[in-house]
Amino acid sequence: MPKLLRRLIISLAALSVFGLAALVAAYFYVAPQLPSVEVLRDVRFQVPLQVYTSSGQLLAEYGTKKRDPLKYEQIPKSVINAFLAAEDDRFFEHPGVDYHGLLRAAGLLVVTGEKSQGGSTITMQVARNFFLSSEKTFLRKFNEILLSLKIESELSKEQILALYLNQIYLGNRAYGVGSAAQVYYGRPLDQLNLAEIAMIAGLPKAPSRYNPVADPKRAQLRRDYVLNRMLKLGFITQAEHDKAIVEPVSAKLYQATIDLQAPYVGEMVRSYIYEKYGENAYTDGYKVYVTIDAHLQQAAQESLRQALLDYDRRHGYRGPISHIKFTAATAVADILEQIDPVPEVGNLKVAMVYKVKEQEIVALRANGEQVQVPWQGLSWAARYINSRSIGAAPKSASDIIKSGDVIYIQERSPQQWALAQIPEPGAAIVSLNPHDGSVLALSGGFDFFHTKFNRATQAKRQPGSSFKPFVYAAALEQGFTAASIINDAPVVFENSGLESSWRPENYSGEIYGPTRLREALTHSRNLVSIRLLQAVGVGYTIDFATKFGFEPTRLPRDLSLSLGTASVTPMELAAGYTVFANGGFRVTPHFINKIVDGNGKTVFKAHPAIACLECDMADETGGSRAPRVVSEQVTYIATSMMQDVIRYGTGRRALQLGRSDLAGKTGTTNDQRDAWFAGYNGDIVTVSWVGLDDAKSLGSDETGGKAALPIWIDYMRVALKGRPEATQPQPSGIVTVKIDPRTGLLANADQGDAIFEIFRSDTAPEERAPDIDESITAPHSSDGDKPAPQLLF
Repeated sequence: MPKLLRRLIISLAALSVFGLAALVAAYFYVAPQLPSVEVLRDVRFQVPLQVYTSSGQLLAEYGTKKRDPLKYEQIPKSVINAFLAAEDDRFFEHPGVDYHGLLRAAGLLVVTGEKSQGGSTITMQVARNFFLSSEKTFLRKFNEILLSLKIESELSKEQILALYLNQIYLGNRAYGVGSAAQVYYGRPLDQLNLAEIAMIAGLPKAPSRYNPVADPKRAQLRRDYVLNRMLKLGFITQAEHDKAIVEPVSAKLYQATIDLQAPYVGEMVRSYIYEKYGENAYTDGYKVYVTIDAHLQQAAQESLRQALLDYDRRHGYRGPISHIKFTAATAVADILEQIDPVPEVGNLKVAMVYKVKEQEIVALRANGEQVQVPWQGLSWAARYINSRSIGAAPKSASDIIKSGDVIYIQERSPQQWALAQIPEPGAAIVSLNPHDGSVLALSGGFDFFHTKFNRATQAKRQPGSSFKPFVYAAALEQGFTAASIINDAPVVFENSGLESSWRPENYSGEIYGPTRLREALTHSRNLVSIRLLQAVGVGYTIDFATKFGFEPTRLPRDLSLSLGTASVTPMELAAGYTVFANGGFRVTPHFINKIVDGNGKTVFKAHPAIACLECDMADETGGSRAPRVVSEQVTYIATSMMQDVIRYGTGRRALQLGRSDLAGKTGTTNDQRDAWFAGYNGDIVTVSWVGLDDAKSLGSDETGGKAALPIWIDYMRVALKGRPEATQPQPSGIVTVKIDPRTGLLANADQGDAIFEIFRSDTAPEERAPDIDESITAPHSSDGDKPAPQLLF
């Protein structure tokens, strides 16, 4: 043997012995510092917060990492094979470290002098992803090897592979194969085809470089490599390979599949969960199930948007968003590039006016589609001047807009487009179950992403006449009746604390003389309400109103309270009306039904207090009985009076619903700054509100019955469809008496114009109407021969 060869062998042997000794020493130094593998048995992946409706539709998702953890048995075999082919085809054979791969990496190091990523098994990637950094040092690699061996000795191959496939980063904030399937293809993992699976399996090597959205050509090369490897390893047949490899790259970015758009509700949940759990709210996989009914929520949002768009049509067109200069030679792509930055708002689509005809326009949408907008969708657009006036009605399309204008359009029915604009006012709708306070539907505005201010829960506005039922209920509690007479006549308060003198008026500006309370509430007579509050007492009425849940500090301690100058949110007003609807019980609004943690354990379950007229305890939900705050006799009479608001008064539009179980009250504040309608039957309470956020006037005649009631009607049409009528049963202690409509006293036996009225038995009139005195006439009455009633005020 040549001398040089002997020396080389001796040197290599010495080096091997030295290297082995060094490895042993390193092992005893590093091994005690290795983390425990036990934590991998109970891994808690960072999973976003998800919000679901009462029937299980996804409503919202919050979190920086998108992940949908899957059990090993839920992962298709084709997905496992694709990742094995791409990353570690000897995974089920090696003990966690692939010595073949390590030798290849070592050879590359000797030949090129460069360190590489070669030799890294799936187990080693698990070790690195869960415990180590990604720096390329020999110490880190040695730790990785030892930790991989340790992992393999304590976990099964299936457990390791499940950890890897759920943890691996696959680009675009997608962690794990379940999330990647949704992010890139918008479908569950088990619905992907072979080409799509291979595309995802090619991502771990370099998620940004091989991203199919950012670089489809490079991603396709990587996908084809994975398919070729699968064929070579016998994981797929030649036919399967040939079919998949010609598939085009179809990946694009998909948002979480939101089944129901209810972002105002979603934000309420997010805020609550964050306050309760902090930053862990976004990573611990909480699932929150809300009380929202998906069908009703959609109806609420649609009715609110349509009412606001109708309001805007009444007040004229404020002009285009912007203008684009173009010629016949301008490429459509260049136009679309200028349209694209303009956001869609609510159900409005962005378009540019492409052609203007006599009474029609052709609009180019942001998606490249050309649509026609007929005169029916344009004729409303008289020029906006201010909230109280508009310009002359347009006669042609050119009176309104011109070519190049960037506009919003609305599809009012399939392929029937109309010119539109973002409504100026805000609006809110809240719908509650009066039996337990659960929120059935809620929207705080036209579009959450346009303005995140939730008017349903955050806007403290004056309720106007929609507060009057609480004043009238306080009077009923004190012994007044629906037939009590109050004089509807001018009144002046000097030094009232409001102004030097206060001269309130009815909305109509007219006065009506002696008026029964039922009639006064039906027609919302302000002067009667003021005199009634004066008789009942402001202090007593405030104390009484707090029983309905109102904050006493936001109720003015003066007679203006009778006209609704309090400060309430739509949610608070709806909660107050539930007391009327359920027969006198105070229920607390709630929107979360249960919270489930990342392990599937229910950590919160709502047990609301239940309004229960005919039982001692609540039902099997575990809730207690809600406290009674008002007698059922008072709520029964008050409801009867508010049913007349719909039958004969300011809520008559609701008659189109064709039901006899509806009750409610309109509300309009000074200068039409707020428009309300609060209404209900025995099963649903709904409040709608419209107003400008800066509290300016909505414009002439924009009353509660005109601006807010349409929201309520359109929503309740859906909410009550197919439901039987629901009214409070007549309680004991209620009597029906025939009265003289002018005096509120018992009618004479032969009186032809007598009417029926309901009373509490302890307040029913016993005195008959007096004989006619020809010398006494009722104020403002055209019937000079009728007696004037005995006025309380």
